[in-house]
Amino acid sequence: MKTIAHKSGGVATPRGYLASGLACGLKKSGKPDLALVYSEPVATGAAVFTTNKVKAAPVLVSQEHLAHQHKRAVIINSANANACVGPRGREDTLTIAHALADLLHTAPTELFLASTGVIGVPLPVPPILAALPALKENLTMDGGTAAARAIMTTDTFPKEYAVAYQYDGREIRIGGMAKGSGMIEPNMATMLAVLTTDAPIPQTVLQQTLRAVVNRTFNRITVDGDTSTNDSVFLLANGAAGGPLINEGPALAAFTEALEEVCRHLAWMIVKDGEGATKFISVKVTGARTEQEAETAARAVANSPLVKTAFYGEDANWGRILAAVGYAGIDFSPTAAQIRLGDLLVYDGTGLAFDEGVAKRILQEKEITTEINLNQGEAAATIWTCDLSPEYVRINGSYRS
Repeated sequence: MKTIAHKSGGVATPRGYLASGLACGLKKSGKPDLALVYSEPVATGAAVFTTNKVKAAPVLVSQEHLAHQHKRAVIINSANANACVGPRGREDTLTIAHALADLLHTAPTELFLASTGVIGVPLPVPPILAALPALKENLTMDGGTAAARAIMTTDTFPKEYAVAYQYDGREIRIGGMAKGSGMIEPNMATMLAVLTTDAPIPQTVLQQTLRAVVNRTFNRITVDGDTSTNDSVFLLANGAAGGPLINEGPALAAFTEALEEVCRHLAWMIVKDGEGATKFISVKVTGARTEQEAETAARAVANSPLVKTAFYGEDANWGRILAAVGYAGIDFSPTAAQIRLGDLLVYDGTGLAFDEGVAKRILQEKEITTEINLNQGEAAATIWTCDLSPEYVRINGSYRS
């Protein structure tokens, strides 16, 4: 496989896709709050949803629609989660689905739907229905950024990424957009992502591939340990690149690698935009007996408020890191473990005398890696997170205001 090349744009970068975003009045600020991604050719669809037992109405409806292999579009509203509002939530979701399906001359089951925002408030359906014709008319190949902006809630910037690679003489493109900055602790958390590709892939293979890639990307990030009611990742594949179906072997491996690159970059953007975040932190656990144990330990460190506040305060408090590994629930020997902040060894079975000035300079960086080597195996895993600042409390203390 040739090198994966980054391309400008996002969900509308692959062939055959159009996108749009506009303001229909759901946000008090008047900012964009309704997005549409549309595939001109009929696509196959895959999706992965939140593991929270409390699921929003659009999640439940989209789960039902996943049983139908053909897909044409994804519609997302922000400012309202359409969650925990009783039977009305489902009725409202289906009303929007049928209205949009009529406009697009397709079946409601060929649509994925998602919402994000405040929980427990009925979704204002009339302004959404009134905006659907304009949403359709605004669909363009350059509409990816408008769609990415329309799905933002507390996000500070639109998140989109696209790549292309060559395989057997054809260029295959994959694009995507995402939102999320708080309530981020997969599997999955307050995040939404729409991915598109012009590769020809059957639904079963597409679903298996998406789930595997999500587990290695979106499910390896955390901001605050909270799991939302609305998280969804959608993937459409319309085959516009041409060529034989991608089912297995090197062709599927090449596609998977490129899809993982898109998802990983979108996941990193979510962490970097964590509410109030000032630092992007990679927590890497090596020397574990199994990848699951490595991930469990890394996630405990990444979710620790004490660790996260220490990074914010630029305090080389390795004891908090070791303590988090200790309560993670894995079996390890503290006297065999090592902890590094960047390249600086701060713990080697016992506390070390280290240069506090060097540690301070490492912790002043915007991107920091801490590595915990358990020295008991060959497995490793990385969780990406951010620091925890006073701004996080300010944002979430007035989320409904």
